This record gives sequence, structure tokens and C-alpha cells, in this order.
Amino acid sequence: MRRFVAAIAIVLAGMGTTAMAAGHVAAKAPITRIERCDALQQQLDHAIIRHARAKRAAQARALRKKGERFCAGKSQAQGIRTYATALKLLGVKPIDQ
Repeated sequence: MRRFVAAIAIVLAGMGTTAMAAGHVAAKAPITRIERCDALQQQLDHAIIRHARAKRAAQARALRKKGERFCAGKSQAQGIRTYATALKLLGVKPIDQ
């Protein structure tokens, strides 16, 4: 009986360790600003194509160029804000990662 209880305790302990390890692996690493710039740029490109006839499409294209320059330099945060502004002009909600 003691061996049976000890065996169950070992199995349960092993299951708990496996569950904790699986939970630890599931956590995502935070994305970098450069990755966020790329994601928003792609979203904006698709939005400009879909909303090409929108009143503010030309303004959104100009902001896209400006955001691209910011992201290529060392001003990724400003580029992210610029892309988000351009998306909002087209009535599109920026992706939130």
C-alpha cells in the first residue's frame, strides 16, 4: 500500500512539473519595435489598397512614407505612432500585438 501511495505521489509530482514546464513554454516573448513597425507597415499597405478611393488615402500614403523613414532610422516609436495615425485616417484599427 505504501508503494502504491508513493507511486501515485511520484506520478502526480511529474504531472505537475510537466504542466508547469508547458505553461512556461507557452509564454510569448515581447516583440521589438522594429517587428511592430514591420507589422503595422504591412497592415497599412493592405489598408491603402483596400481603401484606395478614401478621401484621406493620399494623406495616409504620405504618412506611410514618413513612418517608413522613422522606422528605418532610430525613431521606431515615432514611426509606430505615424503608422497608427495613417491607419486611423483610413478608419482601420491598428493591430495590437
